[in-house]
Amino acid sequence: MLIVMDHAATAAQIDAVNERVKMMGLRPEPIPGSQRTAIGVLGNQGYIDDSAIRNLAGVREIIHVSKPYKLVSRDFHPDSTIVTVGKVEIGGELPVVMMAGPCSVESEAQMFASARIVKQAGAHILRGGAFKPRTGPHSFQGLGVEGLRLLRQAGDEVGMPVVTEVMRIGQLDDVCRYADLLQIGARNMQNFDLLKEVGKLKFPVLLKRGMSATIEEFLAAAEYIVAEGNSQVVLCERGIRTFETATRNTLDLTVVPLVQQLSHLPIIVDPSHATGRRELVPVMAKAAVVSGAQGLMVEVHNDPTQALCDGAQSLDGAGFAQLMLELGQLRF
Repeated sequence: MLIVMDHAATAAQIDAVNERVKMMGLRPEPIPGSQRTAIGVLGNQGYIDDSAIRNLAGVREIIHVSKPYKLVSRDFHPDSTIVTVGKVEIGGELPVVMMAGPCSVESEAQMFASARIVKQAGAHILRGGAFKPRTGPHSFQGLGVEGLRLLRQAGDEVGMPVVTEVMRIGQLDDVCRYADLLQIGARNMQNFDLLKEVGKLKFPVLLKRGMSATIEEFLAAAEYIVAEGNSQVVLCERGIRTFETATRNTLDLTVVPLVQQLSHLPIIVDPSHATGRRELVPVMAKAAVVSGAQGLMVEVHNDPTQALCDGAQSLDGAGFAQLMLELGQLRF
């Protein structure tokens, strides 16, 4: 439920509404906004009888919100959220942010070379996986803490904040020591214990859509993070699993404008994991920007033919530089 107050409502009237909500065994959540003062009501398991609230002084309107996500919805928060990663801002009408780098950190030479490539081409955030969730247990699983250290050093050398994936709660201390943006991968989108823990932190979070997740499930997963107090969440569409096998996944670009209608959180697109094919990444990256994506995540490797992970979908330096040039030429 959302309680919309009059513009002229006094602090005492707002406090009275908050107290009445608490008396009902529910939790009031003040929602700052430039156009209105509102109070979200959380903790209910079903319909709320609003008769005890609707006639209180200062109450203008009561909106019953039936969605399983509330704090991430535009009903509760009409203004777009801006997420800050280092000195980079993502969201709203800000310029598109590019996150780029190798799928995994493989060595010092590889990580530093890739970092210089993406920096020179104009990327804003450096990506690199230290802990890698792989489909098969015999595939390269990442360098772990050593990979985190190399990623941080490479980011510092080129002056870029870094994003990397955390797979379980026990890795959070190490990842937070080195990263600027915590990535929750598609396989962990509904790892609710992990979502709750990152929600308690003061770190921005990149939440990827699960391979078979509906949009409602995607936003409900983000709700777990925001409900713990961390509103700095960036959503990421990375393709969903369908009957099609010609590409790694099926890139669902309809999610971009739809999520922007439903939620105040920024959304970016990962065309690398969506397509799994290097030659498709540039055109789908541009399509994502046209659809309204507020950022991109693209895999770039200094030598994709030698990559230990996802080389087939990674751009080389020349390919990434060309993509950045073409993105810069887009006009709306």
